[in-house]
Amino acid sequence: MADVHHATVFFSGRVQGVGFRYSALQAAREFEVAGWVKNLDDGRVQLEVEGAPAEVTAYLAALEERMHGHIRKTERSEHARTPQFSGFSIQ
Repeated sequence: MADVHHATVFFSGRVQGVGFRYSALQAAREFEVAGWVKNLDDGRVQLEVEGAPAEVTAYLAALEERMHGHIRKTERSEHARTPQFSGFSIQ
């Protein structure tokens, strides 16, 4: 199977208790991406997403636009790998 673009993103700021994970799930339905999102104990939100490079980029831009004002810092690492996710979920 062909490699997909994968991104691991950590969002900091006021990102818990504001519908961030639900917004991530809703936005994922608008793009051809797969992965998951979850709250971390340290107050950040972790997002794992994979798909075509343009889809991942557009998805992350849409999510950041929706949650503008809540995100103070974004830490992102990206690479190509074999697909590991099916669908998108909240963990």
